[in-house]
Amino acid sequence: MIGVVDYRAGNLTSVARALAYLGRECIVTSDPRILDGASHIIFPGVGAAGTAMANLREQGLDVWLRQWAAEGKPLLGICLGTQVIFEYSEEDDAGCLGIVPGTVRRFPGELQAGGQRLKVPHMGWNSVAFCIDHPVFSGLAEGAEFYFVHSYYPAPSAEGWVAGWTEYGIRFSAAVARGNLVAVQFHPEKSGRPGLTILENFCRWGGTYAQ
Repeated sequence: MIGVVDYRAGNLTSVARALAYLGRECIVTSDPRILDGASHIIFPGVGAAGTAMANLREQGLDVWLRQWAAEGKPLLGICLGTQVIFEYSEEDDAGCLGIVPGTVRRFPGELQAGGQRLKVPHMGWNSVAFCIDHPVFSGLAEGAEFYFVHSYYPAPSAEGWVAGWTEYGIRFSAAVARGNLVAVQFHPEKSGRPGLTILENFCRWGGTYAQ
């Protein structure tokens, strides 16, 4: 069974529907004891980092997420769930979970590409250049596009964490991976067939990756 973490951060229904489409049993809950019994954990979310961290601490889920990451349970972060696994976010000046070393930064105010000014939030379809041969990203066509909605981006302190890059005025890390942890800034549950491929791969993955 796949556990989907409910910390009042939204977007849970889309993830559950995508898993149902794939024929994967899942439970959406804030109860850490139920989540602890799941084979895999998906940590999605939209919203602000400060509110997300306050909700996680109130529910005691911050401790459990660190524990699942340390114990080796397969863990997938999505969008806000990816951002708050880092040490710090510029959004709300928020201290975060510290599972991944690095910070989450706001896009610069004067983003440009090809002489055109780019809007923030970054909203729409962009390709991701995956740079490691990871089981969760296997079977994806080169140049596959995924759906993004965000004003802040992950910046790991060590490039060895980076699993994929995206260009939006600047080059930023759109995916990170190490051990039993995979996290993506985009929304696989809203990204059509490529996104479903990632979710299916994750559900089948045993939670180990040797770099």
